[in-house]
Amino acid sequence: MTLAPSRRRALLVALSTGLLAAGASAQQWPTKPIHFVVPFSAGGANDLMGRAAADGVSKALGQPVVVDNKPGAGAMLGTDVVAKSAPDGYTFLISAAGVVSNSMIRKVPYKDSDLVPVAMIGLAPSVIVAPANSPYKDLTDFVNKSKQGQGLHFATAGTGSTPHFVEGLLEKNYGAKLDVVPYKSGSESITAVLSGQVDATSEASIVVLPYIKAGKLKALATTWTQRISAYPELATATELGFKDIRIAHWAGVHAPAGTPQAILDKMAEAVDKAMKDPATVQRLKGMGIEPVGGTRASFVKFVDEERARLGAVVKATGMKEE
Repeated sequence: MTLAPSRRRALLVALSTGLLAAGASAQQWPTKPIHFVVPFSAGGANDLMGRAAADGVSKALGQPVVVDNKPGAGAMLGTDVVAKSAPDGYTFLISAAGVVSNSMIRKVPYKDSDLVPVAMIGLAPSVIVAPANSPYKDLTDFVNKSKQGQGLHFATAGTGSTPHFVEGLLEKNYGAKLDVVPYKSGSESITAVLSGQVDATSEASIVVLPYIKAGKLKALATTWTQRISAYPELATATELGFKDIRIAHWAGVHAPAGTPQAILDKMAEAVDKAMKDPATVQRLKGMGIEPVGGTRASFVKFVDEERARLGAVVKATGMKEE
């Protein structure tokens, strides 16, 4: 059906008015408080990084940033809330590795395409730890001893958790003989190691460094590509010959798909500025967290690479929810 000239003009005016209004709205953003949804309980690495970013973003954008903790279902509960939120720039997810890997392992109530990467906040390198009185000198010694006899017990925080990926890489890429002991959380895994119920686990630097420095846990290696600023004497897995062990508890910002590009760019700039603030850098590094920041493009590249890398581990190990 052909529209009359007057109706075509009216339609074009309506479309251009809508586009102008959307553009003006993005330019004025934000005009009210922003919400950062943390899909974990308060006090963990993801929560602490999210709160540090919230403080910096609030200063940069001139609006309060409210942190909402919505833990549950392996981070899927909070993630689903954001995936189904209005793409208006007022609700963001403080994302973690699960935003990449959950859909590979279990049924999720949202599509991966419902969320878009915005900015990297930082990361807490994972540290492989054993009981303080264990005989293992380092990660090489631990892997070699695991190949003897019945193998060793390795605690995880459940299927698809960061420690589970560490275990999978050690087993499939380096021949470690490990029996997975799944717990409900990283804190339960650490308790199991402290009490000698299991031989080792891996957990975020911010969680384990106090135990290591107090002599209650033995650090075997850190699993990121650089040594931890707050504990530089600990070698990386890469330095010990385990170049494929590159795992960290990272935190970023994701937004509902459809959020205007201008808003995504402004948020990315604000997060990057926050992660370069000297006081924030000093505070995070002192806790064992490495601030990152960067551009939207760099975070998109990181997420894409993680999806491919973790997908290969899931496929090789047959990792599935029990």
